[in-house]
Amino acid sequence: MNFDQPITRRESIRRILQWSGSVALAGAARFSLFELPGARAAAANKRFIVEGVGQTDGFSVKDLARKVFEAAGGVRQFVSRGDVVVIKPNISWARPPHLAATTNPEVMQAVVELCQEAGAKKVRIADNTIDDAKFCFSVSGAAELARKTGAELVHPSASLMREMKLHGNQLDVWPVYLPLVEADKVINLPVAKDHILSSLTLGMKNWFGAVGGRRGRLHRDIHPHIVDLAQFFKPTVTLIDATRVMMRNGPSGGSKSDVVAKNTLILSDDPVAADAKAALLFGKQPQNIGHIKLAEKWGLGTHDFSKLQQKNVGV
Repeated sequence: MNFDQPITRRESIRRILQWSGSVALAGAARFSLFELPGARAAAANKRFIVEGVGQTDGFSVKDLARKVFEAAGGVRQFVSRGDVVVIKPNISWARPPHLAATTNPEVMQAVVELCQEAGAKKVRIADNTIDDAKFCFSVSGAAELARKTGAELVHPSASLMREMKLHGNQLDVWPVYLPLVEADKVINLPVAKDHILSSLTLGMKNWFGAVGGRRGRLHRDIHPHIVDLAQFFKPTVTLIDATRVMMRNGPSGGSKSDVVAKNTLILSDDPVAADAKAALLFGKQPQNIGHIKLAEKWGLGTHDFSKLQQKNVGV
């Protein structure tokens, strides 16, 4: 077996299943909402979006996360007993949680615990950080939540990267972070924030932390590159953390004055819709954001919420 040759995402999954002794691809399949018997017909190809808002001072982030998943049919719609689940947050920068440069550790902990309740065999947290990973994990609170929950915090390394065919419009072969393609289920868990180049960094932009290589190149002509990665990485579901939102000076920020509390979580199985809904929190029209517009054009989803099953919840 020659690992020096680029392999496709499907081939990677096939090999992993062979190594584990599995005889079917079912374990690596992505599942979406309403797959239980009797609900399939009612769903009829319609995706969903849930917006949850903390409506009181000192609301429970854990309760809000539980509410948004319950509104989508419950976490067991997405995570099955025995699954290896990878959570992909944004922990690129060595910033404390109150600066909103990284995914809120309370949100991460809530999702880890929900996956564990659903019977996940293992829950991993994986991100290829920009600043030193160990420092990022410590300062952001990710290391502490992993210690408390027993989740496995994956430290990025060259050995965990593999050249794969992306089949993008601009990106062909690129180093991919293996934990994201080896998992049974992947939950995309970005923080919503301003970005100097892409206007916003939300769910689709979060996949920049799922690859290696010369990532600076991806920031040139950034919108098509975001969409190329978004069409390759197809998460089970996206949960956008907009509890604290960096409204300006992103993506790294550094000042409390840049941050506004929105107390919001957005859950969807449509990556375009998730980003579009989050864009509204910034007072931006989704169709004016380059990668959202382009992703819809390329068939990744829609910013027309009327085409989705919509729910709003609060705590």
